[in-house]
Amino acid sequence: MLTDETKQIFYQALLDKNPDKDQHLVLKTSWIDTPLGPMVAIADDQLLYLLEFIDRRKLEREIERLRHRTQSVIVPGDSPLLTSIEAELASYFAGHLKAFKTPLRLLGSPFQQLVWDALTQIPYGSTLSYAEQATSLGKPRATRAVANANGANQIAIVIPCHRIINSNGELGGYGGGISRKKWLIQHEKIWNIDDALVGS
Repeated sequence: MLTDETKQIFYQALLDKNPDKDQHLVLKTSWIDTPLGPMVAIADDQLLYLLEFIDRRKLEREIERLRHRTQSVIVPGDSPLLTSIEAELASYFAGHLKAFKTPLRLLGSPFQQLVWDALTQIPYGSTLSYAEQATSLGKPRATRAVANANGANQIAIVIPCHRIINSNGELGGYGGGISRKKWLIQHEKIWNIDDALVGS
């Protein structure tokens, strides 16, 4: 769990120091503690824009890009969407939630959004290779482009890019770190097995 001092340092480093409330959009951000470490979520009252582990590489640039694309200010605060995603994450980590319902605002190219939508179709507890993902999109030669789009995903866990692995069975990359990717895959497989045993 992060201390208030650590959170304040983060806000000073990444968020708007002199927010102009006359801008068109005000986004709220909050901390979410998880078994894999703290995450930062950014949302308005209707949609979730970002969910990342706070130690993700280049998070500062990611937040700045979000602010620029949306012409918004980002300030600490609460919103119904932040409450929603915090509750859903708690349920996910407890092994009870398999499909997130919090509505999302995806900022990406049409190709990136196609890739991200395909990620949400991968069943809980399953994995695909990058090549299989590209083939499923009808673009079997676009493995690298698909992998890059996965890496541009700004909504960790909810858009489950952790379910994509190398063709040889190795984990491949993950913005949140390989140890977290391994944990998430194992977590989902364990709960999938438990549910199957209960239903048998």
